[in-house]
Amino acid sequence: MTEQNRIPEHVAIIMDGNGRWAKAKGLPRTAGHAEGVETVKKITAEATRMGIKYLTLYTFSTENWNRPQPEIEALMGLILDHLEEETFMKNDVRFRAIGGLELLPPNVQKRLQACMEHTAGNKRMTLNVMLSYSSRWELTEVMRNMAEEVKQGKLQPADITEEAINKRLLTNFMPDPDLLIRTGGELRISNYLLWQCAYTEFYFCDTFWPDFKEECLHQAVADFQQRQRRFGKTGEQVEEELKTEE
Repeated sequence: MTEQNRIPEHVAIIMDGNGRWAKAKGLPRTAGHAEGVETVKKITAEATRMGIKYLTLYTFSTENWNRPQPEIEALMGLILDHLEEETFMKNDVRFRAIGGLELLPPNVQKRLQACMEHTAGNKRMTLNVMLSYSSRWELTEVMRNMAEEVKQGKLQPADITEEAINKRLLTNFMPDPDLLIRTGGELRISNYLLWQCAYTEFYFCDTFWPDFKEECLHQAVADFQQRQRRFGKTGEQVEEELKTEE
């Protein structure tokens, strides 16, 4: 059982296993992606109900542009077909798309922008969909932009601090992930939120994303709640701080 007072504020998910799920059932990879979209809907609704404030989903990486063109087109089509603004509005969920959106097809860009604008005032939870994103790409962009600021005299090298970098990240409007979940059995984070996950708790499971049900999310959160997050301190220091808070 999850403890309501220790729900992670920000959960990030690497939704892996759509293709392998489809292959195991003798279906095309696109069928796995379609079923994965249904899982997104269920997990988004459950995360909202649980009180998670930020849910960040690794949807399409910069490396995914190397996939076969028909699969890319199918993924873009799923984005267009399943952005349900009415559901977001009903559940008070804000939608954000994050990444190199300018690389997406114009009709997808337009649809994403409309959904972001329509849901901008919602406050119960923020759903972040990472599209054409990778952490090395993001950090390279930040470094390039900061170098240009230094060149123009707008920024001094001594002012390049962790805080200055944080402010320039695409995720600057939310806290770092408390919990990162990866489905599908792989034990890596695949160029995802590398800076932001410095002190994130990782949870790996073998379940393919289309089979990741609400109870799977509960299990991941319950596992997170059993961990002691020390952030460089000793366990004794953390326990003493908890006693003080009580």
